Amino acid sequence: MALLTSDVDRFEAARPRLEAIAYRLLGSASEAEDAVQETFLRWQAADVRQIEVPEAWLTKVLTNLCLNLLTSARARRETYVGQWLPEPLLAGDPMLGPADTAEQRESVSYAVLVLLERLSPSERAVYVLREAFDYPHREIAEILDITEAASQQIFHRAKKHVAAGKARARIDEAAARAIVAEFLAAATSGRTEPLVRLLTQDAVSVGDGGGKVPARTKAFEGALAVARFLRGLFKPSDAKRALVGGALEIYATIANGEPAFVAVVDGRVVGITCLEVTEEGIAAVRSQVNPDKLVRASERWAAGRLGGTPLHTL
Repeated sequence: MALLTSDVDRFEAARPRLEAIAYRLLGSASEAEDAVQETFLRWQAADVRQIEVPEAWLTKVLTNLCLNLLTSARARRETYVGQWLPEPLLAGDPMLGPADTAEQRESVSYAVLVLLERLSPSERAVYVLREAFDYPHREIAEILDITEAASQQIFHRAKKHVAAGKARARIDEAAARAIVAEFLAAATSGRTEPLVRLLTQDAVSVGDGGGKVPARTKAFEGALAVARFLRGLFKPSDAKRALVGGALEIYATIANGEPAFVAVVDGRVVGITCLEVTEEGIAAVRSQVNPDKLVRASERWAAGRLGGTPLHTL
């Protein structure tokens, strides 16, 4: 049955919410877009007149598509070159979804997206639907074809896993940009001591190049090891400029609600680094340099003129 204009409009009205759910579930903007498009194709093929609650139907179809993708993704990531990190999104991206509550903001932070990778697909789905979108367990149970009691148990288990990470400091945008500026000043000072002072003792540094851009396959661990790595990383060289195709401009920004900096070459984003800030200091430095995971951010950067003045040039 062909869709009426009103049926298409109803789906488009739901698209932002569906994309936000899919992104949190998959950690990938491109995969989220594909999952939402597949949901539309199934909506198009369905007899929508027989669907009593379209929003619930769409959420169920999307969630189960994402669960299938998560299951296959686990197998793909076993052969992934190096460390796998989620795709970061710059502040203001509608795919980040609702940010009205602390729980919603926390659920899409880069640090939590990394932690969600440790959960089973069902744990991740229940956590996202409950914590980020406030679905009641009754509806989650219907979406996942489980009992309401099982949904509650899965949620408590998932939330316990996520809470096992370090307690993150709550900071506003101005403070976040100040943290990035201080971090970059220390990283470009040529000395390790200023960086060590900013890092927690057990800080880690992880990079995702996807086998397409050089990135260490094993994380650096400990404040001193991380500081030494970053000191070398921010040392200008002709080899680095040749690798990325020009001079690197470094800008302070916000990605997934966390302090971050963006590396840009000729208006193209070539890297986003998110800083996980805790009460004790910076606990993690996570860099996404896989070009496949920077397409959306690069498009938004170019379209939105988000740069301002670079804090540093390499």
